[in-house]
Amino acid sequence: MPPVHWPGAGVPRAAPTAHGRRVGGIRKNGRVTVFEATAIPGEPPPTDSVAPRDSTPAAPTSVARLNGTIRDFIARWNTVWVEGEITSWNLRGGNVFARLKDTRSDAQISIRVWSSVRPRIPADLAVGDHVVAAVKADYFVKGGDFSFIVSAMKHVGLGDQLEKLEKLRVQLRQEGLFDPSRKKSLPFLPHCIGLITGERSDAEKDVHRNAELRWPQVHFRTEHVAVQGDRCVPEVLAALQRLDSDPDVDVIIIARGGGDPQTLLGFSDERLVRAVAAASTPVVSAIGHENDHPLLDDVADLRASTPTDAAKRVVPDVGEQRAIVAQLRARATTRLTQRISHDIAQLEQLRSRPVLRSPDPIIDDRAQEVWLLASRGRDTVTRALDAAHRSTAELRASLRALSPAATLARGYAIAHLDDGRILSDAADAPAGTAMTVTVDRGSVRAVSEGRTAEAG
Repeated sequence: MPPVHWPGAGVPRAAPTAHGRRVGGIRKNGRVTVFEATAIPGEPPPTDSVAPRDSTPAAPTSVARLNGTIRDFIARWNTVWVEGEITSWNLRGGNVFARLKDTRSDAQISIRVWSSVRPRIPADLAVGDHVVAAVKADYFVKGGDFSFIVSAMKHVGLGDQLEKLEKLRVQLRQEGLFDPSRKKSLPFLPHCIGLITGERSDAEKDVHRNAELRWPQVHFRTEHVAVQGDRCVPEVLAALQRLDSDPDVDVIIIARGGGDPQTLLGFSDERLVRAVAAASTPVVSAIGHENDHPLLDDVADLRASTPTDAAKRVVPDVGEQRAIVAQLRARATTRLTQRISHDIAQLEQLRSRPVLRSPDPIIDDRAQEVWLLASRGRDTVTRALDAAHRSTAELRASLRALSPAATLARGYAIAHLDDGRILSDAADAPAGTAMTVTVDRGSVRAVSEGRTAEAG
């Protein structure tokens, strides 16, 4: 590409040309010398003369102009108040370069506190602090960096945070997350305990020591996490998910030692509370001391006042259990001995009665009664059978008298026409009608010769 000519180089700008734009300047002796960029006829205009919105592959804008356009756009934004947690705080050349993280998600922004502003903000600000800050968006043209300039910053009052927690507590209670009916029972003797706690923390030592003193065979699956700061909630959530999905883990303890309420706020995070409510494995909360009361205590299946208390309530004491077994065995032996003694006494009392001491007369009397009853039974059955025989004979005679066979035996006959009808009317058998005549001892075929005169 032919070189771009810069007319009037080193001469202060008088007026822009058709294609020229101011591209920069040099300050010398208090004066600013501005240069113009002019296109050669037939060639694309200088890049600084093309607005970003008008740029094309043949006529691109410059990085400087793009950054300047972004800066000018961002400069119109107003100052806003933002709430978050400080995740980094670095002092360089009197200025502070830091990052601010959202309190309920992983979203972050870069912030800068100039040395002129530092005297107006708290001197004890540090990583992990919960703050509100007045910030204005800024775009650094040279490096293309986007950040927010802080003009004011203060700690979020603990009272404000506790008020928010109480509102969240009411909301979750109304949803039923704290309902006792949804809490799961702890196993009597867990084979494996999942422990979520800080690495090499006093809480970890207390839980292990007290659990192993009570039941030496207890097993732990420990997940080390940050127990305060911006890493606390994500790491506890991940550890809870791993332990809850492990089929060998029977119960999960979330433990940390005491601390000021500010450091315990992670254990009131709504995400963690809902995750514990949704867990299928029983969860024990052992956060801080007796007076500490994060939301985790309300949603957990069991709240322990301290990590030591958690170990004692999750694991049975082997000495106590042996004492209970011995006590139950002694009680069972006593009750069994008493029952046997009572039964022996009752048996002796029964044996001492006359009826059991000399049972023969009673047996003889009962045998005589049985013989009499048997004799009466035989007589009754015999009479009933005789009466039944007589009744049967009478019924047989009556049936025989009514039978057609008996009628035939007395000399009568029955005439059947060939179609099966019994002839009962002479008109039904005109001359030539064939029929079968049944008598007492057989049947004969006959043919009608017609109707005869009836006897007078």
